[in-house]
Amino acid sequence: MTLDSVVPLLQTPDRLETLLKAIPPEPGVYLMRDRLDQILYIGKSKTLRSRVRSYFRPSQPLSPRIALMVQQVADIEFIVTDSEAEALALESNLIKQHQPHFNVLLKDDKKYPYLCITWSEDYPRLFITRKRRMGHSQDRYYGPYVDTGLLRQTLGLVQRLFPLRQRRQPLFKDRPCLNYDLGRCPGVCQQRISPEDYHRTVAKAAMVFQGRTQELEALIQQHMAKAAAALNFEQAAQFRDQLQGLQHLGAQQKVALPDDTVSQDAIALAADEIHACVQIFQIRAGRLVGRLGFVADAQAETPGSLLQRVLEEHYAQVDPVEIPGEILVQHGLPETEILGQYLSQRRGRKVEIVVPQRQGKAELVALVERNAGYELARTQQAADRQAQSLQDLAEILDLPDLPRRIEGYDISHSQGSDAVASQVVFVDGLPAKQHYRRYKIKDPTVTAGHSDDFASMAEVIGRRFRRHSLAKAQGRELRPQGDRSPSLLRPDADLADWPDLVMIDGGKGQLSAVVAVLKELNLLEDLRVVSLAKKREEIFLPGQSQPLVTAPEQPGVQLLRRLRDESHRFAVSFHRQKRSDRLRRSRLDEIPGLGHTRQKELLAQFRSIDYIRLASPDQLATVPGIGPKLAQQIYEYFHPQPSPDG
Repeated sequence: MTLDSVVPLLQTPDRLETLLKAIPPEPGVYLMRDRLDQILYIGKSKTLRSRVRSYFRPSQPLSPRIALMVQQVADIEFIVTDSEAEALALESNLIKQHQPHFNVLLKDDKKYPYLCITWSEDYPRLFITRKRRMGHSQDRYYGPYVDTGLLRQTLGLVQRLFPLRQRRQPLFKDRPCLNYDLGRCPGVCQQRISPEDYHRTVAKAAMVFQGRTQELEALIQQHMAKAAAALNFEQAAQFRDQLQGLQHLGAQQKVALPDDTVSQDAIALAADEIHACVQIFQIRAGRLVGRLGFVADAQAETPGSLLQRVLEEHYAQVDPVEIPGEILVQHGLPETEILGQYLSQRRGRKVEIVVPQRQGKAELVALVERNAGYELARTQQAADRQAQSLQDLAEILDLPDLPRRIEGYDISHSQGSDAVASQVVFVDGLPAKQHYRRYKIKDPTVTAGHSDDFASMAEVIGRRFRRHSLAKAQGRELRPQGDRSPSLLRPDADLADWPDLVMIDGGKGQLSAVVAVLKELNLLEDLRVVSLAKKREEIFLPGQSQPLVTAPEQPGVQLLRRLRDESHRFAVSFHRQKRSDRLRRSRLDEIPGLGHTRQKELLAQFRSIDYIRLASPDQLATVPGIGPKLAQQIYEYFHPQPSPDG
């Protein structure tokens, strides 16, 4: 690979023009790569050459997100297809396979929950999550659901109707738990049901979240009739209860249309200059079975383009049976015919995409738009509150810019034992849990009975910023410009976690300890650090003996309090976990020959000291590394024989 080939194309105009001329004016898919050969973006077009060239025209307006992407493009690949519909299908498959960073139009801001079914496992789990991570191609995510309460009620009802796996890990080694006796679990932990039979049960439960409740009711009615004909009245009664539960679920739906045979999706959005809130109403058999919500960047595309991209991303993740025969859209789509062909091919039957003009359908789209408008208003209010808090905090601390990334630190221990620290990160005033960090205090002077919060805080700050100290000594810029996400593979990506503000939980003592270590790292002049004392919610600055004059209810002070409370919660939870692990192992340490590794194996299999105590020598001997002799010693430790003199 030549030197020019790893330089962004914008810096090598001749090579850029050569690449653009080599792209044919045919339908297909293009892949943009960075200098490390990572795929940045995958797109489609009916005319590849003109579409790709549009990214590099000086007169072409680009959103900040796409402009940042174009600056990093070092190579462009393309795949020609026979039709535009094939290009759309290929783009969808490639995006699912590679998941490029800049293809994520819909923001995963954890506002809406998903329902996940882990089809990749022999015994799939059903659970609610706010992170849609395609860890395995077979797993399915349904949503995101706007009505969180209804989603939880639905999942609870499904778990009562169908015998499903209730725990991530088995509670007992050799027997099922109480859920099996109650009929809520088929004994997955002891494999009392085959994976094939269990998958069939989960498939029925999945039909509820696919909006196929009417089809599921018909299927259960057939099973109930067969069980009754075979005089299996107990099983027939179970099917009857399931049927009544599904009918109760249908009665909870909030919208019903006159035509009880119609199945369609209706999509609309409401947007301001920054946010676009999109909602999809899923109508099945004349009833509203799902209300999905998405948040997108309003600056990225036109309303019609946004709706099309939302539909493409949404339907790429669902099973073909979930695609309705009709999709009502608020605005005309740029490629209505292409998307219709693609969805028709996936569904196996015709899919129509229409901008409704008739009264009934137009009213439904207007209803969706009104709901999206309410969600936009809530989004605007939340954004305004966060902006007000950041602005007030910048004024309190006399910061030149709004503090986009704020880090909070706290120490937790029990009189010096199991000392730990937390690093909590707020981005734009909201928790960014993917950036949270936990630290075990390594200072040998911090032991049980001897705590030193000042030394512990100094240690953590030193470990956190030592990398930046070395970078500064090398003459590197500590404040990367533009988008500072470390996932973008920028040259300065290793410094992208530089904070605009650091908050220490404590008073002047903790702050002085941090100042001392920052001086040693030669970072005190570069890093803005404050402390927040608990009692009076006072803010202290380095070198000042008196706190800043603030009111406890100021928006900026409240933001620091939320950060402080979150860092305290995170530190305490880690400390309790560490202490619990130590206490669980403390009794096992008294058994000769039972080292740390074997203790971990025992606890992994039996889950607690109590279950180890109840186990027989033969059961203990099945643990890896525990032979019959050691198993007998463990058993005798928990069941001592009375002495002859007793």
